[in-house]
Amino acid sequence: MTATCDGPAVSENLGDGVELVLAEGRTPVLRVPGPDLPGETVRALLGRHGALLVRGLGLTAPADLGRAAAALGVTPMTEREGFTGRTDFGDGVYGASEWPADEPMCMHHERSYGDEVPGIALFGCLTAPRSGGATAVADARTVLAALPADLVARFERDGWRLARNYRDIGVSWTASFGTDDAGQVEAYCRAHALEHTWLPDGSLRTVQHRAAVVRHPATGERLWFNQIAFLNELTMDPAVREYLVSLYGPNALPFTTFHGDGEPVPAQVVEVINEVYTAATVREPWQAGDLLVVDNLRTAHSREAYEGDREIVALFGDPVRLAGHVLPAAG
Repeated sequence: MTATCDGPAVSENLGDGVELVLAEGRTPVLRVPGPDLPGETVRALLGRHGALLVRGLGLTAPADLGRAAAALGVTPMTEREGFTGRTDFGDGVYGASEWPADEPMCMHHERSYGDEVPGIALFGCLTAPRSGGATAVADARTVLAALPADLVARFERDGWRLARNYRDIGVSWTASFGTDDAGQVEAYCRAHALEHTWLPDGSLRTVQHRAAVVRHPATGERLWFNQIAFLNELTMDPAVREYLVSLYGPNALPFTTFHGDGEPVPAQVVEVINEVYTAATVREPWQAGDLLVVDNLRTAHSREAYEGDREIVALFGDPVRLAGHVLPAAG
């Protein structure tokens, strides 16, 4: 048994130099003796814990994350409907979201607004920041159980809606959909259950209606699976939001979320969701060479503010179509 700043850590020797370390408030850590990833062991532990940081692989380049994905048998997905810019390194490996270092990214499940969602998310640390910058995680089962029953009941009954306006602020529709062909964008929207409208100025508005609570396809467990709080307009810097409203109007912000019946999500609901996420958060500070493996359905993730250089690469894969996740468009 070894000590950590958060209390005692319990170590389990799994053989062949592989060790699992568990500590309260910390992401489980699997220590391995070299660059060979024990794929079956990692998959088994992921099913047990929902997230696992593998330490000792020595990742140094984007291609190393691709090799880790192959060792895990992960099928990569192509980035679509993104909210920030990402560098495309090929073979499903992308750079981290282009997000200011001094602003945290709230808890979310990657692409939970899609009709097809990643079952797994992989993050590789090529350069660790001087301070902060952890990719923290929170169990969606714990979050669901801790949220107020009336809040959950409404979202479980009606789902949630995400509205996006692709203008000259934020990611363009050409970057988000990977094409400058409007016809291809329309075909994508029809195929992936996105309501879409071309506005007179040439900008694009989309709305998608999704379930907020889903069942894990492997375990049947109910999960709080959405981006209701993270993508709500109230998470924007107030000065930025006020400027955008003055420029475009209240219904033309780059993104916001609604109750499934179209009613706005009030500030109190956003605050409660984020408070529950905070209480459920665990983290392990990055070290260069680390690999973080996340069950994207069972576990939300965030990114903390940081100082210094930070180079993280990501791969999202094992696409899943969840029963009941796509809800009807507005009538």
